[in-house]
Amino acid sequence: MEAWEVACLVMYCCVVALLALYGSHRYQMLHLYFRNHHKPISPKGMFSTPPRVTVQLPLYNESEVVERLLRAVAALDYPRNRLQIQVLDDSDDETRDRARAVVDDLAAQGFDIQYIARTLRVGFKAGALANGLSHASGEFVLILDADFVPPPEVLRHSINYFTDPAIGMLQMRWGHLNRGYSLLTRLQSIFLDGHLIIEHLARNRSGRFFNFNGTAGIWRKRAIEEAGGWQHDTLTEDLDLSYRAQLAGWKFIYLPKVVVPAEIPVEMNAFKLQQHRWTKGAAQTAKKILPKMWGSRFPLAVKIEATFHLTSNISYILMFLVALLTLPVLHIRSQLGWEKLLVVDVPLFSLATMAVSGFYIASQRALYPDWKQQIKYLPILLALGMSLCINNTRAVLEGLVGHQSGFRRTPKYGVTDRCERRTKKWRYSTQNNLLVLLELIMAMYFAVILYYALAVDLYLGVPFFVLFHLGFLYGSVLATVQTHIRSKWVHLRPDGLR
Repeated sequence: MEAWEVACLVMYCCVVALLALYGSHRYQMLHLYFRNHHKPISPKGMFSTPPRVTVQLPLYNESEVVERLLRAVAALDYPRNRLQIQVLDDSDDETRDRARAVVDDLAAQGFDIQYIARTLRVGFKAGALANGLSHASGEFVLILDADFVPPPEVLRHSINYFTDPAIGMLQMRWGHLNRGYSLLTRLQSIFLDGHLIIEHLARNRSGRFFNFNGTAGIWRKRAIEEAGGWQHDTLTEDLDLSYRAQLAGWKFIYLPKVVVPAEIPVEMNAFKLQQHRWTKGAAQTAKKILPKMWGSRFPLAVKIEATFHLTSNISYILMFLVALLTLPVLHIRSQLGWEKLLVVDVPLFSLATMAVSGFYIASQRALYPDWKQQIKYLPILLALGMSLCINNTRAVLEGLVGHQSGFRRTPKYGVTDRCERRTKKWRYSTQNNLLVLLELIMAMYFAVILYYALAVDLYLGVPFFVLFHLGFLYGSVLATVQTHIRSKWVHLRPDGLR
């Protein structure tokens, strides 16, 4: 073999070995889940008098969902004289008028409700939460993003866990208002279920660190303050504060049976934007927190798990490298014979693909009676996950090198079923033409790889090549179509609003 071929092969083997390492961590999560998810959990006692709770509602341009959110919060089954509602509105559109109108109506009904608007979005969501906390009268703080719809009983089913003075935060499980809206929303729901069922339960019930998800959770106000408060030097202020609070000695609880439904992004670009923010924020948090984590007195198993947790998105860089190296490695295979690289292929298949598949199947089985029907989505789920490697590689690199960017919120439309598809106005849509172009190029690249593999009779890798091709094609084409529809609608609007 020539020198460049040796270099490509060595790099490929190293990348696959690292991917297999992160794949093995999925098996560890499954092991911890099955070992611990049945552990009983119950409140230590009952509050004789319901404690005062502040509900914080951070908003930024949420005109389609703000009224739904406020009406749902007003319907909470909790003593009105023990409840404070804060509308933390950083909007610069008509959301302000709609929010003020509902706030005035609820105030007239006797609710303790504050409308707090900032002229500058300093610190973005973290800044809004910190500003609101300085005016909060509650001992506990329930945080809800604009696309969530809390059930009336949510506080009654959760607040008594805080009778244990060591509990600093309680996270509830996200439900999905529009799970069946489209193929994209169904795939996202499976992604989220894997995190919210397998990872959260495995970590929480086994004594590892787990994180507040930014919404649908209750904080003890003192835990926030003792952990250093909300900080905005990362894009995932929730993950950052979670680790700081647990490092400070506070304990967290996860309640998977208390469900707060929310809206899943209906646009491909919005989904990628959300993924970019979460991925970049996790990389920023890893840089900030891991040195403190390894300098703490927590057990080695907790430190190792925290490291895997905060660095898991590096697997997207590894996946992108695998994608780029596929064609040259395929050429090498054609010379060596397919059986020569089985020592590399088997770990990749068993520790990556099989682990991921088992991870999501287990979550669907735990949640839905028709879980077997979800298996048919696994191939496109894997394909979509693979296609995120460009979007999320960029996010990880930005986070690691310290590239600063603003908090770009995920557009929300109040969409819950298919019939709303043509009536909702996508004024908050986003677009990323360069990303779409790169994904389309990668789709064509894997079309060439497929042709080459079939031409030289190397069939073993064809299923992987098909997944990469379909993932890049699906992501780029759907984003292009949705962007075209949005642009056409904006062009036709007489008011020209975007």
